[in-house]
Amino acid sequence: MIANVLSIAGSDPSGGAGIQADLKSISANGAFAMAAITALTAQNTQGVTGIQLVPGDFVENQIKTVFDDVRVDGVKIGMIATAEIAQAVANALQPHKNVPIVLDPVMIAKGGAPLLADDAIETLRSALLPLAHVLTPNLPEAAHLLGLEPATTRDEMVSQGRALCALGPRAVLMKGGHLEQDDSPDALVTADDVHWFEAARTQTKNTHGTGCTLSSALAAQIAQGQPLPEAVQAAKSYVAQAIAQADQLTVGSGHGPTHHFCKFYS
Repeated sequence: MIANVLSIAGSDPSGGAGIQADLKSISANGAFAMAAITALTAQNTQGVTGIQLVPGDFVENQIKTVFDDVRVDGVKIGMIATAEIAQAVANALQPHKNVPIVLDPVMIAKGGAPLLADDAIETLRSALLPLAHVLTPNLPEAAHLLGLEPATTRDEMVSQGRALCALGPRAVLMKGGHLEQDDSPDALVTADDVHWFEAARTQTKNTHGTGCTLSSALAAQIAQGQPLPEAVQAAKSYVAQAIAQADQLTVGSGHGPTHHFCKFYS
């Protein structure tokens, strides 16, 4: 049986991040991809020039309508933008706590544009974090959620991951790409355990949408029944390959996308 995965996120018309990246990533990882859109953006590989929000009640309606008709095996949450949308997403998902939810706390675009209003952070903490099976912050996002400075060591990554677990998620995948070192380690943190995933850095500027891509791949892997550590490893391996082959694409002049379907191209 093919798993069905719903992405709840914003749109990127250039195709590298957001809903567009999620649909590609979920599909490339073997699941059927669905989407509820929270925001339209005007952006390309050089940055975001505009955002048009979808009303919270319509976001909620999109999600409820999918659940009313389709078996949903996994959910990925990305850009939620405002407190109203965050609460709407929480309201729609509250009756479906048995469905695994991967929450990527999208706060700032690659080009620096803010994608989450300040007043939405508390709603994210109180309403969405307790629903998450896995939270996937990068180090600045984790620190922002906790009101701390970003982790600069592995010990700090674990400490902040455990502090985030205390807010409700069953597990936190602390992404170490912002560490100033040659490798890029990630830590899967639970209340009483830590799994480290080591990865070398690929020298490329084409990393637009990597967070969206990873969280969607992880949601697809979990929806297909993979145990969490194995699901993280599979998602990370997929993203590493997509980054390693990103330079085969010629998309824009800024931070280009990863190559989501690289394994299907000769």
